[in-house]
Order: sequence, then structure tokens, then C-alpha cells
Amino acid sequence: MTTLDDYIIDVLLRDLVGHDRRPVSFLVYLWLTAEQRRREGAVRISYQELAESVGVSKSSAQAAVSWLVRRKLLAASKENATATPRYTVLSPWRDGARRGSGGGR
Repeated sequence: MTTLDDYIIDVLLRDLVGHDRRPVSFLVYLWLTAEQRRREGAVRISYQELAESVGVSKSSAQAAVSWLVRRKLLAASKENATATPRYTVLSPWRDGARRGSGGGR
């Protein structure tokens, strides 16, 4: 069973679904988070495969990925223009807490 950071349910769910009105983005984020943990690394997957895995249309998956990248919740890269994208789930709330607790004064 995959464990989730409390922030994902307590804050991100309401933010993406309620405020941004992008529930598919939340589903894609959730699925990619679990898949990244299973694979122990970035997830290389086509939009079609992602859509089928989440249970949404390909265009919805594309829009969700675009929104998550824009919100800096997901990093996407390709080896070349026609390559299958590689996604890395980001957790800016954790990264910001680590930087802020460094105490480098």
C-alpha cells in the first residue's frame, strides 16, 4: 500500500479540485506519485497510457500534465521531440521546508 504525504489530501486535493477546478490534475498527480514510488524513479509514459491508467481521455491527461507542470508539481522531460515524456513528481511543500530549516545564518 502506498502512503501519501498528508499535504496531498489535506491541502492539494482542495487546491486542485476546489480552487483550480481541475480534478483530473489531482488524479494524474495522485497516480504519478504512486507509480513513481513503485518504480522508484521517474515515470516514462505516453499520454495515451497515462489516460488509460487514470481512466480519463487523452486530451484530459494532456491538459492535466500541462497544468501540473505550470504549477510546478510535475517536471516533464523528453530526450527528443518525438520521445515518450518522462515525469518526475515534485513536492514543493517539502522542498521549501527543507530549505527554510537549513539555518544557514
